[in-house]
Amino acid sequence: MIAVIDYDAGNLRSVEKALAALGEQAVISRDEKVILQADRVILPGVGAFGDAMEKLRQYDLAPVIRQVVEAGTPFLGICLGMQLLFQGSDESRETEGLGILQGRILRIPPSPGLKIPHMGWNRLENAPNSRLFQNISPGAYVYFVHSYYLKAEDPSIVAASVEHGVQIHAAVEKGNLFGCQFHPEKSGQVGLQILRNFIQTENPRTKDLREN
Repeated sequence: MIAVIDYDAGNLRSVEKALAALGEQAVISRDEKVILQADRVILPGVGAFGDAMEKLRQYDLAPVIRQVVEAGTPFLGICLGMQLLFQGSDESRETEGLGILQGRILRIPPSPGLKIPHMGWNRLENAPNSRLFQNISPGAYVYFVHSYYLKAEDPSIVAASVEHGVQIHAAVEKGNLFGCQFHPEKSGQVGLQILRNFIQTENPRTKDLREN
């Protein structure tokens, strides 16, 4: 079962629908027990960084997310959900992020002819051997909607990048943690393959059950 965390940040049904297209059972929930018992967890999101962190605190979900990560359960942040994994954002300078990964969310700098928000399809540069991008051709197009972007502190966690006036760290992976600035649930067959790759990552808990 895949838990999709509900913290009033929107886009939950699109993720649920994409997972259903892959034959996966998804439960939209903010219940701690449901989330902790899930085989995989997804944190989607659209909206403002500060408001989202306030909601995570209001529903007491920040410690639950940390427990999921510490347990080794595969965890995917999408768009704002990925940004929240990092230390903070220029969008809400007074608000600390979850700080599970190191880096900051910066505003895309304006330049002549550049559209902000970055909205629409853009071509990825995938890192070699990325688990998220297995069976995906280099230079695949995915769908973005954002005005702020990730600059990760550790370049080794960057699984894909894209150019939009500046180099944007468009996907990350570290251990059981994955993140996409773009929306795989809105990126056609490429996006479904990315979700499929995430689903196929090993969960140490279920692996131990099989071996025992």
